[in-house]
Amino acid sequence: MLHREIPPMDIVGGWLLRMGESGVARAESGSMLVYCERWPEQALRLGYWHGEPVAVVVETDGEDWPPFRDWLAQASASESELLATALQVTRWERDHRFCGRCGHATRRLSHEFAMQCDNCGLRGYPRISPCIITLVTHGRDMLLARSPRFPPQRYSTLAGFIEPGESVEAAVRREVMEEVGVEVGRVSFFKSQSWPFPHSLMMGFFAEAASRRIRIDGEEIVDAAWFTPEKLPQLPPTYSISRQLIETHRGAVAIR
Repeated sequence: MLHREIPPMDIVGGWLLRMGESGVARAESGSMLVYCERWPEQALRLGYWHGEPVAVVVETDGEDWPPFRDWLAQASASESELLATALQVTRWERDHRFCGRCGHATRRLSHEFAMQCDNCGLRGYPRISPCIITLVTHGRDMLLARSPRFPPQRYSTLAGFIEPGESVEAAVRREVMEEVGVEVGRVSFFKSQSWPFPHSLMMGFFAEAASRRIRIDGEEIVDAAWFTPEKLPQLPPTYSISRQLIETHRGAVAIR
């Protein structure tokens, strides 16, 4: 489990996660973590992993390392949290080296995830983008849709970013209406999942459709249809919250 208190600067070693642009190095044990008596100078402290300090370092020679999504597919919940944190913090530091207000160089603070501009005083924190992801149901049936970005034949639940000033529940209703033209009634929260591609926080919901008529927008969604629990298309991977929504509904309406 990751404890998010940043280790002080006098701690120079512990667990290390080695990342490239698209993957993570595999240790001899098969784990994503290796123990180091001394971290590389550019390593970023993340916190404590099962009581031991943990850091991440980005290296340039990691082209052949197992991809991030492959690690997520086999990782435990706590390992997924660690990897998501490392992905988001390293990308945030890379992309926020200069102040967004005055343009001067920023520096990473040692005691928290923050970049400080010493010229104007602006302090920046890692970006987290809240999203909703929704399984629309009508009785036993599920409304699943295809994005043009999906692999061939894959269908999934509906998702979208929350707009400024918008409540989470309002975002569910708006996204469903915009993407498939369906009005929903009761909306119920399921669970949340950090989705570090690149910095989303997915909040999952079930939504009950008031009608079955579908009108796709033709841009975000290229196809959508109602499916029964017994006859489903190709689905998202099991570690995704989308798949968990689908499997939870299937279990709840299973014919015994």
